[in-house]
Amino acid sequence: MVGIRDVAKYAGVSPSTVSRALSGVAFVEPETKERVLKAVNALNYKPNLAARSLKKGGSKLIGLIIPDIMNPYYPEVVRYMESCATKAGYSLILCDAWETPGRRKNILKR
Repeated sequence: MVGIRDVAKYAGVSPSTVSRALSGVAFVEPETKERVLKAVNALNYKPNLAARSLKKGGSKLIGLIIPDIMNPYYPEVVRYMESCATKAGYSLILCDAWETPGRRKNILKR
């Protein structure tokens, strides 16, 4: 897996410069940003979402455990919740507990 250090080495810049160029929160010379973007494309770099979540202190994910996905009550509830989450910039992760208390506990431990 290609990391930010690989992109930095390929572009001839520091990892912090790559971070600034990709985040857009700080100024990076246009020529440098172009080199970084070319390196990103050449190496097919994809940001590590787990690392980003740790750095920012949040993942923008909401976990939802449904007692039984086959119960006809839940699809409409889940659709509404996902719509609200999406509008707020979050993603919804759905788990089916199969109406089993032990499974619910195992899901929460993950």
